[in-house]
Amino acid sequence: MIKYEPIINHVTYDGINLDVLRLDLIHRRFGGNKFFKLKYNIQKAKALGLKILTFGGAHSNHIFSCAAISKLYNLHLICVIRGEDSDIEKSPTLQFAQQCESRLHFISREKYKRKTEDEIIFELKDKFGDFYMIPEGGSNFEGVKGCTDIITPKLKEYDYVLCAAGTGATFAGIKITAAPEQKIIGVSVLKGENKLINDANRWIKEFGSKPVSESSSDLISASTILEGYHCGGYAKHNDSLLEFKKDFEEKTNIPLDYIYTAKLFYAVFDLIKKQKLIPGSKILVVHSGGLQGNAGYEARYGLF
Repeated sequence: MIKYEPIINHVTYDGINLDVLRLDLIHRRFGGNKFFKLKYNIQKAKALGLKILTFGGAHSNHIFSCAAISKLYNLHLICVIRGEDSDIEKSPTLQFAQQCESRLHFISREKYKRKTEDEIIFELKDKFGDFYMIPEGGSNFEGVKGCTDIITPKLKEYDYVLCAAGTGATFAGIKITAAPEQKIIGVSVLKGENKLINDANRWIKEFGSKPVSESSSDLISASTILEGYHCGGYAKHNDSLLEFKKDFEEKTNIPLDYIYTAKLFYAVFDLIKKQKLIPGSKILVVHSGGLQGNAGYEARYGLF
């Protein structure tokens, strides 16, 4: 596996200085937080000598990264995709997965909602034989364990570490190995999913660390996951987000994705301007990658 050496960019935007941890630069195909979520899963699948089966949508970063890393390590990958095979022609992600010799298996959106039920798993095993299953997004014990490797000793000097949160696994992994005095802030990209803290705490407690609570004051002085920056919901946006993304990229030369990092950075600068972070704090923002999904997102919404 590729050795991880943190890459830090010092950024000044809108008169505000902070540091960006560029996980997206680890590898052009499976960098970002997927590098960490997948590494122990891949090791386990190899040790067991099993093919891998995982889940995702037509533009999933997880599917893209699983396909790339499975090809690299000569592992057979089955991708259970939400949708129809006609989605391939409009999805660079699925086309790439095919190029990596991954097998694509499409199921209805209704059945996909039940993908973790025993009935569906039995159907998949009947069709494909035994396999090592990686859940959607890579959020299992091995995925969280991988994310505990994100914060190296030199990164423990920051007062705040902020990351995007979709399942809570990356947030949990960072919190588990953070210094006790560090404040880890997750920015939820989901609408109405206030269970993220519960999901993250389940992992945090499993690794023997202290759980976090919801933020209860204007000044954020403890680790938490924030809502209110979803911009309409998962894989949705508004004009303010698009304007911010364009301006930030032009002024810093750091590319963002629409689903996770644009919302994260939008939130970070809003929090600082509203003085919700302790003044004078040293801030690190985690760039979790996901840039490959921009092409499909732009095609879907006509953003060119």
